[in-house]
Amino acid sequence: MAYRAVIFDLGGVVVGSPLEAIAAYERRHAIPAGFINRVVVATGQAGAWSQLERGELTLEEFYPAFERDCEAAGRHIAARALMELVAAATVPRPAMLEAIRRIRAHGLLAAALTNNWITEDAGTGVLRPHFDVFIESAAIGLRKPDPRIFQRACEALRVAPAEAVFLDDIGANLKAARALGMTTIKVADPAAALAELEGVLGFALG
Repeated sequence: MAYRAVIFDLGGVVVGSPLEAIAAYERRHAIPAGFINRVVVATGQAGAWSQLERGELTLEEFYPAFERDCEAAGRHIAARALMELVAAATVPRPAMLEAIRRIRAHGLLAAALTNNWITEDAGTGVLRPHFDVFIESAAIGLRKPDPRIFQRACEALRVAPAEAVFLDDIGANLKAARALGMTTIKVADPAAALAELEGVLGFALG
């Protein structure tokens, strides 16, 4: 297969994992492991987390709304402290940035496709120059795993889904991308994921 583009999730792929920050918060406050993610999943599209990532809530509006979601599920959390941990964890991974540079040097396109939220600081701005296309859920009102956000990425890149490789750390997002015809790679260990991507693309990334 002649691939024309590689699409990267940001959190947990190009930058540090917010899931690890959430797990650390749970450990620190004796909250059962996975509780916060279960709240996000259980509240679905109407939940505060989903609304935040679609740009329907600001962070200040999100804090009390997500605390209510968690209270309804049986636990108190401090949403502001949680999100400060998440923000601190999202540090760029040099090996991923080098891989993106080499991908583009080989004539392929690189895109970022991220579920995020609106912030007052630079946020993901420092990452933008590394990509040909940069798609943020909060900016377009769609969030992964909605198939429409993957279609939007392919349209922006002007490639068919079958011509793209997609990297993410969340299984539901990968499943949705695969259903559209993309080749997918799950990022649990970044080095292993890059080795798998090298095998798919056929050239060295580091």
